[in-house]
Amino acid sequence: MEKKRIGIIFGGKSGEHEVSLLSAASVIRAIDKEKYDLFYIGITRKGEWLGVPQVFGRDSEGDHDITSDIIENGSWEKVGEEINPGDLGKFIDFALPIIHGPYCEDGKIQGLFETLNIPYGGCGVLASAVAMDKAVSKELFEKAGIPVCRYELVTRRDLAEDEEESLGRIEKKIGYPCFVKPANMGSSVGISKAASREQLKEAIKLALKYDKRIVIEEFIDCRELETAVVGNDRQEAAVVGEILPSAEFYDYNAKYCDGGASKLCIPADISEETAAEIRNLALRAYSAIDGEGFARVDFFIDRKTGRVLLNEINTIPGFTKYSMFPLLWEATGVKYGEVIERIIELGYERYNAENSR
Repeated sequence: MEKKRIGIIFGGKSGEHEVSLLSAASVIRAIDKEKYDLFYIGITRKGEWLGVPQVFGRDSEGDHDITSDIIENGSWEKVGEEINPGDLGKFIDFALPIIHGPYCEDGKIQGLFETLNIPYGGCGVLASAVAMDKAVSKELFEKAGIPVCRYELVTRRDLAEDEEESLGRIEKKIGYPCFVKPANMGSSVGISKAASREQLKEAIKLALKYDKRIVIEEFIDCRELETAVVGNDRQEAAVVGEILPSAEFYDYNAKYCDGGASKLCIPADISEETAAEIRNLALRAYSAIDGEGFARVDFFIDRKTGRVLLNEINTIPGFTKYSMFPLLWEATGVKYGEVIERIIELGYERYNAENSR
């Protein structure tokens, strides 16, 4: 059987560019090279599309480890050859985007693949866009009867027109301490905790560097738990894992830069009933956004009440060696490479279903 040409697409213009490189390198090392021809396509911070190296990742020796290394260390841009994204169909049969954050995880790159008639892995345009926006997704989850923490949306325009009114509204509805987040960002980029009005102003200023829409959430003394979902019409949830962050909360440094000081407990030390509740809520949330392919679903458990609250869905979760998504599936009995293969199969399944209507 002729090998499928799989395009591993990484990088991007968002603040999660470096995380994408780490994730993509991990995927390249894990994917079955006997089944697929791999083509490596990077997007620079300026939005340029480069084939890596000059023959799109297929060096003459077939040494994919070399390619994964230059992607991981960021030197891929020096050897890349510019390509027109409109020509992707000439090089690849299937796109596997390993890109986190705005401009790609938010439905934009999925729309490109749809326009070019290229099957791809992961959630579609709608689910990707909805899940990326924390305010829109929380409103949708509330309507679906899925519990979330108290939150308030404030925009750059709100603050420009009447900052005092916006701050007062946040203080009245949410109070201190609170968390301030860009509405459209992942990997905890741009997130900070505020315990006073001055800290709130600084937190908002930081978040506005990443998005014009800011979500302020109540502080909850909680445990942070996650599960992973794979599937289209038939969906499965992995075991539940717990994050024990090295920092006050699981921020960017705790996730990727602390050298392993943050701990992951898989499976989480919770009752079977609570684990079942989390998996059930994860599947409901996944269905609510019309999720397909795969996602990681994050939860809080209030330490005082034991109440489970949905935090967010990540439609292209991290795939690094520290990342929960592949680790959760390994603990469920599905190896890293098998998960990637399943994601590819599901992408073709959706593509074939859409084109048979």
